[in-house]
Amino acid sequence: MTLSIASPLAPEATFTEDELVALNSERGLRQVVRRGKNARLSSALRYLKYERRLRALQVELVKLQRAVQDENRRVVIIFEGRDAAGKGGAIRRFTHHLNPRAMRVVALPKPTDEEKGQWYFQRYVNQLPNPGEICFFDRSWYNRAVVEPVNGFCTSVQYERFMRQVPDFEHMLHEDGIELIKFWFSITRDEQERRFDARRKDPLKQWKLSDVDQKAQSLWDEYTHYKEAMFMRTHTSFAPWVIVKGNSKKTARLESIRYVLTNVPYAQGRPNVRTTPDPEFVSRYRRAVDQLDI
Repeated sequence: MTLSIASPLAPEATFTEDELVALNSERGLRQVVRRGKNARLSSALRYLKYERRLRALQVELVKLQRAVQDENRRVVIIFEGRDAAGKGGAIRRFTHHLNPRAMRVVALPKPTDEEKGQWYFQRYVNQLPNPGEICFFDRSWYNRAVVEPVNGFCTSVQYERFMRQVPDFEHMLHEDGIELIKFWFSITRDEQERRFDARRKDPLKQWKLSDVDQKAQSLWDEYTHYKEAMFMRTHTSFAPWVIVKGNSKKTARLESIRYVLTNVPYAQGRPNVRTTPDPEFVSRYRRAVDQLDI
């Protein structure tokens, strides 16, 4: 059954009975109010659908975490991508309902003078998961593959040494039983600039704009060069790169969760939501034929 509504909030709109029930709920009315005087019921309804799907996927994440705990497994999920690509927001949706005793978010600051004198991977090794734990890396050792060379934070010798070592490092993790997922959140140049502008105007988000972020637009092509080199040299069968289209934050969050649910084994049961990722938004990196060294 569908009902037609004509109002300032929904000019000539048609909603099903279930959609009207959702809009008339406390959560639905809150979404309409949050959108202010120019609110549209269709916009609030889309957000309610997103929240419903997200919650169902988060239920599956709780089941996955329990399986990791019960089987003493170790899982690492890396979130990389351009500045403002939505990595932090995705991590928050992953972890929101998880048991904090069996998961950690790793977001390391710049290395200390002592750490600069250590083996590059050492401080990351110290953050690897214990048995029964999932670790979410908000940026990772791949700082040296893209951010550091673009901004002059490492030498060419240090960069090349890292690029030679990282496949072997990840192969050791794989052989030791660590389950590793590597996400790259991808956005367009225009979308990045739009998000930077929103951060500048929002006093609650201005802290997110670092000196590195301020230069990201002018260094866009340099980031692209090093990103592509990283994909070519560090994409392996045991630690593949998974590219998430991030222009739509909500879609990126849902689809990256679905990828994890599909690729980290657990007893799914019969979830009431799709858990298979949409290949239009999430896919493994593929080398082009003209890039292969034949």
